[in-house]
Amino acid sequence: MDHAPQNDIIRTSAAAQAAALRAGETSSEELTRAHLDRIAAVDGDLNAFLHVDTDAALATAQDIDSRRAAGEELHALAGVPIAVKDIVVTEGQPTTAGSKMLEGWIPPYDATLVQKLRAAGLPILGKTNMDEFAMGSSTESSAYGPTRNPWDRDRIPGGSGGGSAAAVGSFEAPLAIGTDTGGSIRQPGAVTGTVGVKPTYGSVSRYGLIAMASSLDQAGPVTRTVEDSAMLHELIAGHDPHDSTSLTDPVGAFTRAARAQDVTGLRVGVIEELEGEGFAPEVRARFTESLAQLERAGAEIVRVSCPNFTYALGAYYLIMPSEASSNLAKFDGMRFGLRVVPEDHPTAENVMKATRGAGFGDEVKRRILLGTYALSAGYYDAYYGSAQKVRTLVQRDFTAAFEQVDVLASPTAPTVAFRLGEQVDDPTAMYMNDIATIPANLAGVPGISLPSGLAEDGLPAGIQFLAPARADERLYRVGGALEALLEDAWGGPLLAKAPELTGGAH
Repeated sequence: MDHAPQNDIIRTSAAAQAAALRAGETSSEELTRAHLDRIAAVDGDLNAFLHVDTDAALATAQDIDSRRAAGEELHALAGVPIAVKDIVVTEGQPTTAGSKMLEGWIPPYDATLVQKLRAAGLPILGKTNMDEFAMGSSTESSAYGPTRNPWDRDRIPGGSGGGSAAAVGSFEAPLAIGTDTGGSIRQPGAVTGTVGVKPTYGSVSRYGLIAMASSLDQAGPVTRTVEDSAMLHELIAGHDPHDSTSLTDPVGAFTRAARAQDVTGLRVGVIEELEGEGFAPEVRARFTESLAQLERAGAEIVRVSCPNFTYALGAYYLIMPSEASSNLAKFDGMRFGLRVVPEDHPTAENVMKATRGAGFGDEVKRRILLGTYALSAGYYDAYYGSAQKVRTLVQRDFTAAFEQVDVLASPTAPTVAFRLGEQVDDPTAMYMNDIATIPANLAGVPGISLPSGLAEDGLPAGIQFLAPARADERLYRVGGALEALLEDAWGGPLLAKAPELTGGAH
């Protein structure tokens, strides 16, 4: 195929690319090269990738082409390239978690989900940028510089997984892996016009994820369509004996649910606590219009109160830093990663102090200090213990709400993408970006964000749906239906309305 069709094909969905591969209209090598060319053309400006693994990606693509030519039965996504957030360990590729602490570290093994990607034959393009150790809502705390939003290079792409969202939103990759501890897949999805899914906690293995907060972390798909997320979710889900919190449930029929596009009789609960004060008027307007589309298609819209969601943000910012301070204690300059040895008195304690002082950025240090304080003697019950009680109340709110409705809905993020540097010195304002996404992580329930339209300054806004634990199929049912309704109204995908990425500043 010549260059023009290849340039066109990278703008199609992963499902369409997979179909083109099966039909022999392109090869995996051609498709992978087209994405690598795209990365070379635009990523110097976007900084979505921390590492691009050209040789390995092309080797995988060539292997898949050979196997397909030999008539081998392959996975539905075989040959479709993918990008992986740099908090997921990859054998032979650097994994830094966006931190100087792990600069240059090459893991000796693959995360379970990476093993699944390799087994299915998806060429891994490289590793995407992120807030350091997944701590942030803007990808500005990365030790390797911020990622920029494809819609406006002066704005943030969300966080902590802004690199994965920007890569998918700018057509550098058709699929990506993200992780979501308090909204780090869904919030970037909302501000980049992409689709992000946080699966039910335990349904995708955490083995090989560099842990931030172990009871909250969950890997999931970052894509441009609901169907693509469903296909990728089915691939990476499933029980893993290496992960003690892994669910033994069979993987759901997510792709079938995404394609059903039927919401007749579906009860959609609007969370009263997550649509008023603090949410930008145009974000709320797009949310209301999306609900109206669902109602016209046969869904029932119900108002639901989840009173303890008001306290979720405060509880999260005690539980998460507490778990992070424990998980990050291993980065001490002793076993792996960065080691800084002071010239004066190079004792073990001083090496640890110098290493952690040099290796961690300000936001990571802030959260370690918060968490260590919350866990300290005399304060444990007052802070960490109280936060866990609030977590239980949030879980009870979900239980009560799902007795009334099938799914819950809210705007994904309170605003569109803000400008780079705008909130970097105001941690409270930064934390408020997660106000709508955090409750799902506290309760372990699944959530999806998809575009709801353009809001302030012509930038994308997102709508979030939440379902009961283990009922991820409901997200794909409502998400797939709404996506089809909105694209009919818009005359095509929202990303088609994005300014062209020419490689220059906009």
